[in-house]
Amino acid sequence: MSQNVFGGLGNYVKLALMFGLLSGILVGLGFVIGGPDMAWYFLALALGMNFLFYFFSDKLVLASTGAKMVSREEAPELYATVDKLAKEAGIPTPKVGMIQSKQPNAFATGRGPGNSVVVVTSGLMSMMDSSEVEAVIGHELSHVLNRDTLTMTIAVSIATAISYLANMVMYSLFLGGGSRDREGGGSAAAMMGAAIVAPIAATLIQLAISRSREYAADAGSARLTHKPLSLASALVKIENFVKAGAKVNAQPTTSSLWIVNPFTAAGILELFSTHPSTGNRIRRLEEIAQTQA
Repeated sequence: MSQNVFGGLGNYVKLALMFGLLSGILVGLGFVIGGPDMAWYFLALALGMNFLFYFFSDKLVLASTGAKMVSREEAPELYATVDKLAKEAGIPTPKVGMIQSKQPNAFATGRGPGNSVVVVTSGLMSMMDSSEVEAVIGHELSHVLNRDTLTMTIAVSIATAISYLANMVMYSLFLGGGSRDREGGGSAAAMMGAAIVAPIAATLIQLAISRSREYAADAGSARLTHKPLSLASALVKIENFVKAGAKVNAQPTTSSLWIVNPFTAAGILELFSTHPSTGNRIRRLEEIAQTQA
C-alpha cells in the first residue's frame, strides 16, 4: 500500500476526530446555554454541520476569502505551471482561483486530488519570479497529493463555525440580560468561559494538524520542482510582506490554509501559530538543496 494511501487513511482518522470534537464542543455550548434540552438541539446542529462541512467546506472557504475562479485565457502562465506540476505529481489539474490582494500568498482547498482548487493572490503573481511561483504551486499541489486539503479545509470551517457560535454567546450575554442563571443551564460566568475556551480549542485543532503538514508540503515542492531554494526565497518575501502590514481580506480562522500565515502575530501569540517558523522551514529547505545538489 502506497504512502499516499496511508496518508489518506490517517487524514480520515483526523477527520473523524475533528467531527467528534466539533460535536462535543457544540453540545457543551448548548448545555451551558440552555441545559440538556439545548444540548440535544446542538447535537442535531453538529450532525448537520458535519454533513455540510464534508461536502461544501471548500466552497465555504472560497467564499470567505473572496477567491474568484480564473480561466486559462485569463491566467495562461499560471495554468501552464499548474498543469506541468500536476502532471509531474500524477494528479488531475486542479481548478485555479485568484484573490485580489497586494500580499503574496497561496492556499489549496478541496476534498482530494479529483476535486481541488489552488488559489493564489494577485500579489504573488506580480512580485514573484517564475521559479518562486512554481515552488509555491508545488507546495500547494503537495497538499493536494497528500490529501491534506480535506482535513485542513474542514478544520478551517469548524474553527470558523465555533468562533461565530462563541461570538453569538458573548453577544447574548451583553444584550440579553446574561447575569441571570438559565433554568437547567449554566450561569453567565460559565457561558462566558465556554465562549472563550471554544475558539481556543478550535485553534488548537488547526495547530495540531497544520504544522507537520507544512514541512511535508515544503519537501514535496522540492521533490516536484527541484527548486527548494526558490521556495525558501518565496517564503521570505511573503513573510516580509505580512510583517510590513500587507493584508488579505479573510477570516483569521483561515490562517492554517495559507502557505504562510497571512495574519501577523507577536510574542506569546506565536506559540499558537498554525505554521512552523519560516526560519525553521528555510533551514530544512537548505538541507534538502544540499542533498539534491
